[in-house]
Amino acid sequence: MTKNPLVSALMFVAAMNLSPVVMAGAAAAESFTSEQIAAKALKSYQDGAFEEAAVSWTEAARLYEQAGRLNEQSDVLLYLAQTYQALGRYTKAMQYLGSATALVEATGDRQKLARIKALAGNLYVASGQIDEGAKSLNDGLQLARELGNSRLAIAILNDKGSLLASQKKYSEALASYMESVSLAQATNNGTLAAQGLINAATVSLQNGQHKNVRNLLDQALQQVGAWENSYDKSGSLISIGRAYNSLRPYAPEISDALLLQALHSLNEAVKVSTAINNPRAESYAWGYLGSLYEKERRYAEALDLTRRAVTAAQQAVAPESLYRWYWQTGRLFKALEKRDDAIKAYRRAVPALQSIRPEMLASGAEPPYFRESVGPLFFELADLLLQQAASMEERERSEPYLREARDTIEQFKVAELRDYFRDECVDAARSRSKGIESVSKSAAVVYPIILPDRLELLVSLATGLQRVSVPVKADVLTKEIRAFRKKLEKRTTQEYLPYAQQLYGWLIRPIELVLASLPIDTLVFVPDGALLTIPMAALHDGKQFLISQYAVAVTPGLTLTDPRPLKRKAVKALAVGLTESVQNFPPLPNVAEELEAIQQLYPGTLLLNKDFLVPRVEKELKEGLFTIMHVASHGQFETDVRKTFLLTFDDKLTMEALSQYIGVLRFREEPLELLTLSACQTAAGDDRAALGLAGVGIKAGARSALATLWFINDQASSVLVSEFYRQLQDPAASKAVALQRAQLKMLDEPAFDHPAYWAPFLLLNNWL
Repeated sequence: MTKNPLVSALMFVAAMNLSPVVMAGAAAAESFTSEQIAAKALKSYQDGAFEEAAVSWTEAARLYEQAGRLNEQSDVLLYLAQTYQALGRYTKAMQYLGSATALVEATGDRQKLARIKALAGNLYVASGQIDEGAKSLNDGLQLARELGNSRLAIAILNDKGSLLASQKKYSEALASYMESVSLAQATNNGTLAAQGLINAATVSLQNGQHKNVRNLLDQALQQVGAWENSYDKSGSLISIGRAYNSLRPYAPEISDALLLQALHSLNEAVKVSTAINNPRAESYAWGYLGSLYEKERRYAEALDLTRRAVTAAQQAVAPESLYRWYWQTGRLFKALEKRDDAIKAYRRAVPALQSIRPEMLASGAEPPYFRESVGPLFFELADLLLQQAASMEERERSEPYLREARDTIEQFKVAELRDYFRDECVDAARSRSKGIESVSKSAAVVYPIILPDRLELLVSLATGLQRVSVPVKADVLTKEIRAFRKKLEKRTTQEYLPYAQQLYGWLIRPIELVLASLPIDTLVFVPDGALLTIPMAALHDGKQFLISQYAVAVTPGLTLTDPRPLKRKAVKALAVGLTESVQNFPPLPNVAEELEAIQQLYPGTLLLNKDFLVPRVEKELKEGLFTIMHVASHGQFETDVRKTFLLTFDDKLTMEALSQYIGVLRFREEPLELLTLSACQTAAGDDRAALGLAGVGIKAGARSALATLWFINDQASSVLVSEFYRQLQDPAASKAVALQRAQLKMLDEPAFDHPAYWAPFLLLNNWL
């Protein structure tokens, strides 16, 4: 469930039903200043001036602590946590909540413990810890009911509904919202009742239950309309107006009436926010009114409204709304066919978003994943830049736009990888090189950008950057990719071949002349979206596979690659794996032979079966200077990185643990050169899980990774991996060439010539 950023911040205050007077109790003369500051903070908070509220709450907390008034201090710390949650700064909110918890646990105040559980639940959910958040909300709800705290129970029921809706459990979410409405109405709490009605209407829309939506919104509007002007009222009116407009496609017979209701609600929100002189509220009111005009294709009027939203957001210093309205400005200029102005607006939107991205990505105010929530901003800017480049005849004038388009998608790729791994430092050791084209004259970097109406291919060569546009729509391309992946895993048929040839026709044939202009032996792909789920090596020109023409490597981003040749002297390997069946996973009998072959080629340490324990892996990595780490064990990459793991004898090694262990090598002069995972799998069609596979080397702090897209016969895996390591001993062979030779050897063997056996191996990041 998407929360209105204006409204949700005040739910907690309404539930707490506190005031500075209640907090203070009998105020002594010497502590009068702290009560004044607390009163000012509460007023600022209720007005939506969260930055001012945070400053005042912090000072009040300090004064209460000095006076030894722990009860009041804990209340203020709870407010501080809620304030920073409203600002989207969840880490800081958690810190203050932790301080409040320590004080409250010492006193055993169960009412405050219930509030802490409620707020902690919201913060867990906001930071992506869904299971922990659900448990905390349920614990808080149970405690609130035991204590007869109906206000808090209502607020938690609303938050539970939002969590359930975000998990697409719409029926359960609606039940939770309606329970909150019933309880709010029974206790005459109009604020919380209206919020429950708005949320119930929104989730009904999401669940396709359209019949009762207007009635719910009409009830909510009636209640909200009677309130005094406030920040809360403005936010509620915005939510109602947006919901009325969302209902229109499902009720065409009353579409005009719903449009009038939407316009009325949003215009009332503008009046309220202006009356209370609150720039943050004004920015949302003007902005969403502009959005409504945009959808009605009244672009000039929408642009005027959106400019007002930008001005208000600037006055409020509210980047969380500012990026939205810059983005909207860009869309409107594009619709008005003013490309230069559109590009300028998009160029402002991207850095505005980047400034708040670390705290906002997992927010309840956004859809769950970076790509779905704000990814279009980057791709729309890249689209405009590519169009601008195409309009210029001189290469000298067009190439800067091509590079900016590529750099824009690079920003997206880095941010998406950080979002997947939940780690802002995942790329801390990445390359800072200025141009990857200068690294290798025999390698071409192929950078596909999938846009709704076409595929753009940017090819980086030693001679510069070239662009080729392919007229295939994103949905058609994606459908072909999905079918190719599905057919490719079927080892007994050639059903994959038409798809392999079609994809070759879109991805390779248009750039064949470009590639032929130089002696190229290696293609480095920077795939995006669905392209992450397929092996480029298996594309087919009608006569042969791509791997027969070129060595192939993959990287999730150019700026994430550290291209340096492998230092082949004193190579030391840590080889670990399982042959036995453990934790309900099947045995891998050929792993022993695979690891022994590695040991013969590269001396080091071997951990097999009972020796392959998580503590032992940690010890070896901390104490040994390894060049290669080879893991021959089951591995699963999932949409949620917390469910991604490598199987050990005694446990599951998570990506976080792996990066911590290997991370001790990351910032040494010589980090881990190669991480090999020879029995991994990602589900077909799961682009996000494939993103995790592509970024595993970066997360682990290794310059290169060799991993499989799907689980294959462990005998075939053993043959290919052993040959790869043998070829790697050739000083003239890059890692990409070593893998190419191993794959071609498999291709020549009748038992393993189907691409299902050799194609899923991907060389990731540094290909040299």
